[in-house]
Amino acid sequence: MDTIGRKSLPHDPPLGLGTGGHLFFITVCAADRSGQPLVQPGVPEILLEAARHRHRLGIWYVKVFLIMPDHIHALIRIPPDGSLKRPVADWKRWTSTKGGFPWQRDFFDHRLRGEESEREKADYILANPVRAGLVSCGENWPHRWISGGVSSSAALSNPPYR
Repeated sequence: MDTIGRKSLPHDPPLGLGTGGHLFFITVCAADRSGQPLVQPGVPEILLEAARHRHRLGIWYVKVFLIMPDHIHALIRIPPDGSLKRPVADWKRWTSTKGGFPWQRDFFDHRLRGEESEREKADYILANPVRAGLVSCGENWPHRWISGGVSSSAALSNPPYR
């Protein structure tokens, strides 16, 4: 993918507003979005295990993590003293090395404000394979992780870092 002229996305919060403790909706895209690179044999397992590993270490707290054929969507909370840019960059670097595929430079993020759209964003993420025509029911999509292995509603309640 040609990235010449592509703007770098800002991930620095406004002065006085840190990223730690906040919930983010993120999207990370494969550099080559043709050929379904993220659902090739073995790749989803690498991506999900790397997300779970960072979750277990407390680098981030994943509420929902879903792999589409050419991008991922996630709801991630960062520890109160943390930032978003570094953990995502480290995750991309490690999965790129282990999985053998490149990511697009940068990623998209949206900090959710309060409880304004947490449920809405989770529903959007979990319905993505249905909207794309990959499955008829979101629960049938195999490349997803809802932390705690519980229903999506339960996964969204009582997270750490609050």
